[in-house]
Amino acid sequence: MTSKPSISFAKPGTPKKGSVVVFSADDGGLSDVARANDPAKALDRAFPVADFNSKFGGVVEVLAPEGTAVDRLVAIGVGKTSGLDEYAWLKLGGVVAAQLRKAAEVAVILDITGLKVDGAAAAGVAAGILLRSYNFDKYKTKKDNGDGKVDDKKSVKVTIHCADPAAAKKAFADAEAIVGGVVLARDLVNEPANVLGPVEFAAQAKELEKLGVKVEILTEKEMKKLGMGALLGVAQGSVRPPRLAVMQWNGGKAKDKPVAFVGKGVVFDSGGVSIKPAAGMEDMKGDMGGAAAVTGLMHTLAARKAKANVVGIIGLVENMVDGNAQRPGDIVTSMSGQTIEVLNTDAEGRLVLADALWYCNQRFEPKFMVNLATLTGAIMVALGQSHAGLFSNNDELAERLTSSGTATQEKLWRMPLGSDYDKLIDSKNADMKNIGGRYGGSITAAQFLQRFVKETPWAHLDIAGTAMGSPSNEINQSWGSGYGVRLLDRLVRDHYEG
Repeated sequence: MTSKPSISFAKPGTPKKGSVVVFSADDGGLSDVARANDPAKALDRAFPVADFNSKFGGVVEVLAPEGTAVDRLVAIGVGKTSGLDEYAWLKLGGVVAAQLRKAAEVAVILDITGLKVDGAAAAGVAAGILLRSYNFDKYKTKKDNGDGKVDDKKSVKVTIHCADPAAAKKAFADAEAIVGGVVLARDLVNEPANVLGPVEFAAQAKELEKLGVKVEILTEKEMKKLGMGALLGVAQGSVRPPRLAVMQWNGGKAKDKPVAFVGKGVVFDSGGVSIKPAAGMEDMKGDMGGAAAVTGLMHTLAARKAKANVVGIIGLVENMVDGNAQRPGDIVTSMSGQTIEVLNTDAEGRLVLADALWYCNQRFEPKFMVNLATLTGAIMVALGQSHAGLFSNNDELAERLTSSGTATQEKLWRMPLGSDYDKLIDSKNADMKNIGGRYGGSITAAQFLQRFVKETPWAHLDIAGTAMGSPSNEINQSWGSGYGVRLLDRLVRDHYEG
């Protein structure tokens, strides 16, 4: 993997070497501290030439600026200071990271006219730098632009000059824990399916024990004993055995009920006998984006020592075409005892989640359950790739999730549930069928899941459009986005920590 930048914090100054980044506000221009790093006023001359007006994300670069020994001087626009919220600082960090290039040392002068930049803002910029710098290149043996091995150059040293470096360093400890969870989720989604099967994914979850997470791995033998016929039916066409990983972080009071997160972990989805079209099937290595998000979340919560009791459960299977694969028309019995007519073997994620949700609810009796899944293409038709779909049986939980999504810009849009949709999955031959017809596909999938949660507050996040192949932005240039980690960490932080 490309080495990540090394981040440190210092008092504002005038560096004598490397690259220097300063900021210009729409309502104040360059600050006095920024100008001290440009004694010959090179930026004043460059701004009109580049038509730079301090718009957010705008960049002007001066090479070998006069009057100073630094290599490069970069100015970044921040727009109006009133618009600099939590996510804006993260995005600014991403813009900074895009300017690092091959620099060995970079000084970021985080001083903005008319604004007191606190430690949390500085930590946000640092986190944005790390998120934007992520690059999944572990399998590349050649440089992109020629022959030779991948350049294993030392990590670029980034020093963020700010008013209160001690506060920034303290805030960055939590921010770095979040980045670690996002990066883990991205790595898992980006890994090819021949490398990351259910057993290997379970081993990755087991690694969280180093952070204090209690991890149990259930094999197919144990799942069969529990009666998980829905999950096992999906897995039976693959030579790679399924796993159920149960992760527990006990950072809250001993008597407090946990909150629970459940992830769909289909490491590769061929569609089974109802096989998918060949075009784009390679993307189905990312059909475990929900499980990746839950695993990344558990990493984050443990790394920052969250004061909450949290359970993370991921159902790990591979859906393949084989002589032993389940057929359209098969009827399976879920752990709940409810029977399911499998009319389409490509509607498999809901079968995995059905048993995982029931197991979670029965064993842990959580305050709520949130499941994440790259579940339907229909949600992308409805919402595109800017929002994930939110379905819930509880208004308070839905509102808290929506608020957390707005704060982190991992946005959610609530979709309907109801008896009119639920009856679409009634079956003549079993208790239910696993598809509901052509229309409202994401809704009928959610109705299916709701049949396995009883009265427990529950939400289903359909992240098919946001977890993989989502549009690049200031903090993500990767195919796997790590969507859900920041959102759910914020939910726990704001509402469920003691």
